[in-house]
Amino acid sequence: MRIRTFACAIILALLAPHAPRAAPSTPVLVELFTSEGCSDCPPADTLLQKLIEAPPAGAEIIGLGQHVDYWDRLGWKDRFSSAALTDRQRLYADRFSNESIYTPQMVVDGRVEFVGSDAGAARKAVERALVTPHGIVRIAIEPVVANRIAVSVAVDNLPGDRTDRADILVAVTEDRLRTEVTRGENHGRTLAHAAVVRSMTTIGDAVEGGRARADIPIGSDWRRDHLKVIAFVQARRSRSILASATVPLTHDAR
Repeated sequence: MRIRTFACAIILALLAPHAPRAAPSTPVLVELFTSEGCSDCPPADTLLQKLIEAPPAGAEIIGLGQHVDYWDRLGWKDRFSSAALTDRQRLYADRFSNESIYTPQMVVDGRVEFVGSDAGAARKAVERALVTPHGIVRIAIEPVVANRIAVSVAVDNLPGDRTDRADILVAVTEDRLRTEVTRGENHGRTLAHAAVVRSMTTIGDAVEGGRARADIPIGSDWRRDHLKVIAFVQARRSRSILASATVPLTHDAR
């Protein structure tokens, strides 16, 4: 009797309709150009964090908090600022025909820009990005050795104009960073930052089915358990992001 009951349970389980699998989320790269010296920037940093933690349906938000250096001479030197990130923002100014660069500025998938604290514009831009074709990026990382990691990136199913060559870039970001600001526009405030770009490197040309590899330095003062490795493909002329992915540094994504 017990055997018969068990057999019936198996048959019923096999006949029961299976719950549909949730569709995989689409990675969307959200870049924020910000500065600790800018009093308008903290709300934008907060918005980036909220987008990462609670993205629009169907999206996986991959954040890049990029601290520019042109605020450094105005009373407070941002310890995360980088001239290279300022140069990256200038490329977007050319792309969007902006007369000047500014903070806070948010750029979604390299296709649209707006004031970085505008939550409505951010969600609309992400929703538009979800209906745009994206390729596939796979990241393999090896354990940290002598403050360096080996990162291998494979790309596939890249969309877009094949006459517009594209690059593979790798960024390392750090979460949960805070700064007590003692001068400048944010004097007396403690600022919290999301997905701070610690490094960004172009590691190779993006070709269909291709792979690129590089050794990426890791700062001795960076919290390893708060680091993420991000890889993305960016068209050189249009600046569009064709594919992106992220893994925590502590995770072997092979």
